[in-house]
Amino acid sequence: MEAMDQGASESTTESSHWPSRWSDIEKILNRTGPLSMPEFEEGKLPAVQKDCNILVIGAGGLGCELLKNLAMMGFINISVIDMDTIDLSNLNRQFLFREKDIGRPKAQVAAEFINNRVPGVKVTPYYAKIEDFDAEFYKEFSIIVCGLDAIAPRRWINRLLCSMLEYDDHEELEPETIHPLVDGGTEGFKGNARVMAPGITACIECTLSFYPPAVNFPMCTLAQTPRLPEHCIEYVKLIQWPKDKPFGETEIDGDNPEHILWIHEKSLERAAQFGIHGITYRLTQGVVKRIIPAVASTNAVIAAICANEVFKIAYSCYPNLKTYVMFNDTAGIYTDVLEPERLADCMSCSIKPRMLRFPRSATLEDVLDFLKESPQYQMSNPGATTATHEGQKTLYIPGIKSLEDQTKPNLSKTLEELGFVDGQELNVTDKTSPTGFTFKIRYE
Repeated sequence: MEAMDQGASESTTESSHWPSRWSDIEKILNRTGPLSMPEFEEGKLPAVQKDCNILVIGAGGLGCELLKNLAMMGFINISVIDMDTIDLSNLNRQFLFREKDIGRPKAQVAAEFINNRVPGVKVTPYYAKIEDFDAEFYKEFSIIVCGLDAIAPRRWINRLLCSMLEYDDHEELEPETIHPLVDGGTEGFKGNARVMAPGITACIECTLSFYPPAVNFPMCTLAQTPRLPEHCIEYVKLIQWPKDKPFGETEIDGDNPEHILWIHEKSLERAAQFGIHGITYRLTQGVVKRIIPAVASTNAVIAAICANEVFKIAYSCYPNLKTYVMFNDTAGIYTDVLEPERLADCMSCSIKPRMLRFPRSATLEDVLDFLKESPQYQMSNPGATTATHEGQKTLYIPGIKSLEDQTKPNLSKTLEELGFVDGQELNVTDKTSPTGFTFKIRYE
């Protein structure tokens, strides 16, 4: 890190002797236009370069494009978070990496490349998970840009940014607590980008139905009549791993080569029993991690849209996207823009709790299963508590064996047996969110 910081410092010094370094950008920022925002100020380039701190989440296909674009557009204070290391399969589209970099953290290599290639720019890398940092860390950044490949971390960062919002005594939003989020996503030849202002525009949780639930195979097919390589891998992942416990009570880690290798070998054995071919190590990892196929050209288009929106937000030079754009070049090129409605009772960006309606005979397991299976919620493994006149009451806590064993009997109890009255609050925690969700239970 010290060497990287020193290199960035030298680059900054070098850029000060390059008078035409940002001349193309200055042509846009040194004069107003018919589409300029009311708050646009001419000549803000030096101030924004000094004060605007950009965070890029993800240094994969989208992240590499984003870092390159942002650095070339004049942003000189950039940070990047990524928890992955470089694999051979990344090199066909993640152009900041070379074969010699295989095995190294993506964030560190990407930062080194940009710092060395673009004078005047300092990229600070974080080889970590986004969950490793608290709200105080994220408050340091002016704009956050996501180049993620999964829904769960999007929901997590969305929920965190919404939890950072503050309101005055009249429930009016304090503008300085808003941290804009620019999010991009790709899948094959399709992509999307969106601009989110927490507390103002529709957030990711408001539009969760845009993201279809992950595809799951029927358990009877996995156990009795597998027909595809994926069926064999899912069987080992869901049934054989918990049964054999090859690494004790450890959960599957898709980034651990030993875990993937074990699942790969067991999947080959099961495939041989049913005459199924086509299982490879790469396919095994793809099924375990639910890896989405990536195309370099799609990444380039979506990253360009995202970087353009970051530029517009930073300088107020043009109106930003409102608020969601879809891109599809499967057969020709098609784009469409829409502005989703913000939900008045959104679990993340609203200060009002959402209502859940169930009959008195519904069990706690019915409620939690609904939160897992409903497209509106798509929770992973929720836990639940509630407040009573006697204090906080723990209903179900998964993930910690001793607490799970103690609270598991509550799953079969009805809401009435658990003492719920009409309108009582249910507090739910899930790994998709850094903070809990509050619902009100209404009896049908």
